[in-house]
Parts: sequence; C-alpha cells; structure tokens
Amino acid sequence: MIAMKASNLRPYLKRLAIVIAISLVFALVFNEVTYLLSKDPADRAPKTISLYIPAGTAARIKSGDELRIFPDEITFVVGDILEVVNDDTEPHQMGPVFVPPGTTGSMVLDQAKKMSVNCTFQSSRYLGLDIRPATTISTRIAGLLISAPTLAALLFLYSLAVYPIKPAEQAANAV
Repeated sequence: MIAMKASNLRPYLKRLAIVIAISLVFALVFNEVTYLLSKDPADRAPKTISLYIPAGTAARIKSGDELRIFPDEITFVVGDILEVVNDDTEPHQMGPVFVPPGTTGSMVLDQAKKMSVNCTFQSSRYLGLDIRPATTISTRIAGLLISAPTLAALLFLYSLAVYPIKPAEQAANAV
C-alpha cells in the first residue's frame, strides 16, 4: 500500500472543503425551494379550529334535507384542537364528542392518522378527519443533513474524475 505524506493530501483536502461548502449551499437552496413550491396548507403550527353547527340543523336532517355543512373530509395538523360549537336546539355528536345545545365540545387531535367519525350534523352521518404531522424546522434540517453529505461525496468523486489533481500541484503544495 502506498503511504501519502500529509503535504500530498493538502490539495485533496482543499478540494473536499470547497466541495462540501458548495454542496451545503446547493442542498440548502434546493431543499428550501422545493419545500416552498410543494408546501401543503397543512404545514402550519397547531391551532384551534371551530366548527359551528347552525340552528335548525337537526330538523333539516330529519326532514331528509341533503345537508352538508362541512366537506366530507377535513385536514388538520397534529396538535390542533377541534371545537364543535352547537347553535342548534338539539344535541349533536361527532365521534367521542357529545355537544348539548348551546355548548361547545372539543377534541385534541394528538396523533397523525386518517379517521372517519360518526357525525349527527352531516346528512351523510360521518365526517372524515385527516390528521397530518406538521413539517417542522427539524424535518427540514434532517432533509439537509441527508442530502448534503451525499451530494458532497458525489461531487468530490466527479471532480477528481473530471479535473484530476496533477502531480505538479502536489509538488507545489508540498514546498
């Protein structure tokens, strides 16, 4: 095996440092641009979301009215608090939340999952809840930490193949 002196490694280390810097900048810009272009409205901080049941809802559903106060599926973020405000004269239920007339019931959405709950204020009798994890800064940093080293390794190897370090450069750096 051929041993290399530390001075012979200098041009390789210099090139590696430059490639790492370029890779970090490129990966950061690329990751952020793709994140911003594909950002989902669900990528937000958790908050309280209120669903208002208007007066007369139970009577309209009993009469056979095709009542759709809300879409069949609503998207939430883990940590959201779903409040159901009942302005109707009849009690209503949404999954485990029982809401007497004139009161408010709430449910903390603490796990990412898709679920369908029974719902007395929709004529379809169900409401779909799509609870998604929020994209956080730590998720974005993890993406950077995955992409930058891989890109740096590939760019370094390609740079050596396309622009090899010549023995003259090694000799000049050794002096």
